[in-house]
Amino acid sequence: MQIAIGTMPAYLARPAGDAPRPAVIVLQEIFGVNAEVKRIADLLASAGYVALAINYYHRTHPELNEPYTQEGLQTGFAAAGATSRETLRADVAAAATWLDEQAFVQTGHIATWGFCFGGSVAFVTATLPQIKAAVAFYGGSIASPFPNGEPEGLADAPAIVAPLLLAFGAKDTYITPEHVARIEAALVAAGKIFHVVVYPEKDHAFFRDSQEALGDPDVADAWKRVRAFLHETIG
Repeated sequence: MQIAIGTMPAYLARPAGDAPRPAVIVLQEIFGVNAEVKRIADLLASAGYVALAINYYHRTHPELNEPYTQEGLQTGFAAAGATSRETLRADVAAAATWLDEQAFVQTGHIATWGFCFGGSVAFVTATLPQIKAAVAFYGGSIASPFPNGEPEGLADAPAIVAPLLLAFGAKDTYITPEHVARIEAALVAAGKIFHVVVYPEKDHAFFRDSQEALGDPDVADAWKRVRAFLHETIG
C-alpha cells in the first residue's frame, strides 16, 4: 500500500488482521523504493511484522527508482549525497512516530532493517530513542564516509542506543574484512550490544532478489537470524 507521511512517500505492508504488531522501518538500497524494497516489506509482513519502507530521497528525488546498472548506481549516489544525517534521522523519527500512532502497531516496538546505503542509515539512526533494534545488511558507509562527505557511521557509535545485527559478505569488495574488524572494535570499545555475521561465500547485496525457498543456505540463515533478532528485541 502506498502512503505518505507528510511529504515523504512510503510503502506499507501489514499482516492479516487488526491486532497490534511490532513494526519494522525498511531502509532502501541506494536505488530507491523499488520492487526489491517492497518485496522485503512484504516478507516482513508474512512473518507478522508491520513494515514501512520510507523514501528518504523525497526532498530531492521523490520518484527515484533506478535499475541495477552503473548508470542507476551513479544516480543513486547523487540522491544519497543529497541526504544528511540530520534529514535521515528526521525521516526515520517521523516514520517511527507515525507507526506509534497507528492502532495496528504495538507502541514502542519499532526496529529498522536497511540494505547497502540503507544499512548505513540503520546504523546512524540507531541513535534515536524510538528505535529499539537495528538490522544493517552490508552498510557501506558504516566504516567509510557518507556519500555527502560526512564522516563514517562509526563516528556515531558512542551515541547508539539500540541493539544491532550487522551482516556482511566476505567477498564484498566495497566492505573489506578490515572494515568489518574496525566496526566490531569500535562497537566493543563503545560498549554496545551487537551481533556481526559474515558469510564467507557471499558478495555485496547477497539478500537482493532472494527467497528462502530457493534453498540458499546463507540467505536462509540470514533471514532466520533477522527473525530471531526481531523477536528478541521488539517481539
